[in-house]
Amino acid sequence: TPSALPTPSGPPALPEASGVGRRIVYSVYAHRVWLVDATGESSRTFTVWPGTVDPQPGRYTITARTEATTGSDGVRVEHIMYFTVASGVNIGFSNAVDGASPPPANGARTGGIRLHKEDGAALWSFGDLGTKVSVVK
Repeated sequence: TPSALPTPSGPPALPEASGVGRRIVYSVYAHRVWLVDATGESSRTFTVWPGTVDPQPGRYTITARTEATTGSDGVRVEHIMYFTVASGVNIGFSNAVDGASPPPANGARTGGIRLHKEDGAALWSFGDLGTKVSVVK
């Protein structure tokens, strides 16, 4: 009897209608980020832990970068890259200095999209001020 064909596996595909050119793509529903090079190909993708306040789908740019600080949840974070404000809360990417995943927010309004430590370092290297950020559902 013929064997079943292997099912292709690998990282999820870059969402359609996520823009063109070099950019960071963030999917609110998938809790995932893609780093997209100038040719439109994803060079890296990874999962994230969203804050309690989500950005609206749309096109943004990195407006500020901070090497390290304490997040609104009291966790020491690094590689902070802000790209918008939603409901009065700053929204940006960061990773915990100790590499831990964030605890539940306990009702706090947080806009930090937390990354694994190695992904935070990769995003920090990829995204300068003005880098495009595409937020999709």
